[in-house]
Amino acid sequence: MSAKKFVSGSSFEKPMTVETRQAKLELSADTVSIHKSGIEFRSPRPFNEWSEMTVSLQSPLDGSKFSGSGVIVACTGNKHAGYHVSMLFTDMTPQAQARLGAMARSPFGTI
Repeated sequence: MSAKKFVSGSSFEKPMTVETRQAKLELSADTVSIHKSGIEFRSPRPFNEWSEMTVSLQSPLDGSKFSGSGVIVACTGNKHAGYHVSMLFTDMTPQAQARLGAMARSPFGTI
């Protein structure tokens, strides 16, 4: 994924949920950046590369929800500054791809 700014200000009305086998996080909207094939987020804890995870997002525009599974492709940072995590979605249906693409192009997607 390309490097882009994280959204800030008016983004998601509700926090994003990130789940792996080891953890479940509720992330604030200003720590998430949506792309057409994945997401990037800031996390207070590291995630192992190539770990599988599931995320749930809800659009503030129309209330539509998106849940998808994917794999972590990068995790950089440290315990003092936090971690920058990149995840790519896997095995998405055409409907899920369209929904995620719409979210990525919306005002709360990537900048």
